[in-house]
Amino acid sequence: MAATTVLSTDAVPAADRAPQWCEWVSQRFGGLESDLYGDTDFDGHIASSQAGDVILTRLEANRHRVLRTAKMARTSETSYLKIVAPWQGEAVVQQGGREASARAGAWVIYDTTGTYEIANPTRVDHLIVMVPQDALRERGLDLQGTMARRLGANGISRVALETMRNTYLELPNMSEAAARGAGEMIKQLLRLSLLELAGQETSGTQREALRDRIRSYVHQHLRDPELSVDGIARALNCSRRHLYNAFAGEGESIAAYIQGERLKACIRDLQQGSAAARPITDIALSWGFGNASHFSRVFRDHTGKTPREFRGS
Repeated sequence: MAATTVLSTDAVPAADRAPQWCEWVSQRFGGLESDLYGDTDFDGHIASSQAGDVILTRLEANRHRVLRTAKMARTSETSYLKIVAPWQGEAVVQQGGREASARAGAWVIYDTTGTYEIANPTRVDHLIVMVPQDALRERGLDLQGTMARRLGANGISRVALETMRNTYLELPNMSEAAARGAGEMIKQLLRLSLLELAGQETSGTQREALRDRIRSYVHQHLRDPELSVDGIARALNCSRRHLYNAFAGEGESIAAYIQGERLKACIRDLQQGSAAARPITDIALSWGFGNASHFSRVFRDHTGKTPREFRGS
């Protein structure tokens, strides 16, 4: 299960809550200055979890502003793209000479390597998502042109919003492997949202969009032994030819991709100490392999060892 870090001013003396909150925000979000509009009566709560390398945080607090200066941006160790998606209240983001605001049903993306200011003029309940920039960089995609822009009203950005929200809510019930898969799905949907926003919906990105949909579907149904190209085509309402074209140039077929992802999942389970007493056949069958002998043959071809030798190494 995904671990959650919780910070709350409830256990902090009233007189210390405002400065404690400012310190927490600076620590959790890579160095930010906070302004509480001069309020001294303050309460706030932060609950943060991870889906792979994607950080998802629920922030509930009284009205406040945050500022990232040029000096803070230069000293940051990790470059993130950051999303604020309100459940309640409003967020107003200023960056690069642009301003965008979001309420429930929308999100705004911004760049932690640059200066920005975010105003939360009323009490808020925000989902904040941080994605490593390297995971979303795309040749020809102008990230700066997509910063401080409002998304989420419709199309793929709406799908991304619902996926981010549902992932955060369900993380406590997910295994580590499932959480990583959800993080990958978020990154794929964000990348497609930015491509759409940048107006780069070419035949190449359409092919990539279908490829991402195929991968997402495979990850969601990886444990199903009946997972097949025909089943994927029916579920995504497209032809087998379109599926094969989407994977053209990838160096592997869809069937090989499915088998490779199942092998990765089995390897992760075999590497976990808690799985030592679990029969190898159970692990293989749980990830969609039809029988133990086929799994062992494929596993040895991939790793050079039998599953039992691999577990004991």
